[in-house]
Amino acid sequence: MTDRHATRKLLKIIIISVITLFVLIYTGFEIQRVLFGPRITVLSPKNGALVSDSLTEVSGIAKNIKDISLDDRKIFIDEQGNFKEQVLLSYGYNAIVIKASDKFGRNTEKIIEVIYK
Repeated sequence: MTDRHATRKLLKIIIISVITLFVLIYTGFEIQRVLFGPRITVLSPKNGALVSDSLTEVSGIAKNIKDISLDDRKIFIDEQGNFKEQVLLSYGYNAIVIKASDKFGRNTEKIIEVIYK
């Protein structure tokens, strides 16, 4: 009977340890949102790109955001944080500004410079 009691006690300790470890890992994953703030990754166009079409598509991924805008015009993201918008370029140098903020009031900004030729 003592072996059975010791086994049950060991099993209980292992289960509690696994649950505690899971909770700590999940908490660490969720707290990174608070620590790192909003993030923007622009997939296209690349910074410094030479563009041959006046109507170009700006796409990317935004994480940990509440609001996002493209050239001071609000845009929307899907559930995974992807965005895709069309921008009309003027001839020559163009600066595309993407701004985002999170629910804690922190802001980030990406400026993509392209040349329409």
